[in-house]
Amino acid sequence: AVFAGIKGSAIENFSCVIYDVSLMNCTWQAGRNAPGDTQYFLYWKNSRDDYETECELYIKDENGRHMGCRFQNVMIKYKTAYFMVNGSSNVSQIRFYDKYIELYTIEKLMPPSNVTVYCDKKQNDCIIQWQRPQISHLDKDRCFKYEVKITYK
Repeated sequence: AVFAGIKGSAIENFSCVIYDVSLMNCTWQAGRNAPGDTQYFLYWKNSRDDYETECELYIKDENGRHMGCRFQNVMIKYKTAYFMVNGSSNVSQIRFYDKYIELYTIEKLMPPSNVTVYCDKKQNDCIIQWQRPQISHLDKDRCFKYEVKITYK
């Protein structure tokens, strides 16, 4: 069957975030109807032709059940990545969950670096400069917009 396993046994509330340029965390909750002994396993691939790789570092709850995964050295090579979480239990079959995610939409950007301010009292103006933050994706300089907020003290 396409949906093997008990209804409500697949994971819920799956989400991922990329931060500090190359780290990614994914988390989920156990399915509402999943038996207590259910263990979950996360696989992902960065593109169509990539191999699926299993999570190397699971985040576990107090019972040792996998509730998330930490990834290192993540690089956004392609727009979309595929995630799949399946489960196993001695009691019954568990449904799998899968999702395609556009990785650049889940990247938490670092702040701009090397911010410098030079003010000229005579001219009554200031020059503010900065460098683009480091990012995980290769498509470097597109789509960056900055907002400068100046507060007078």
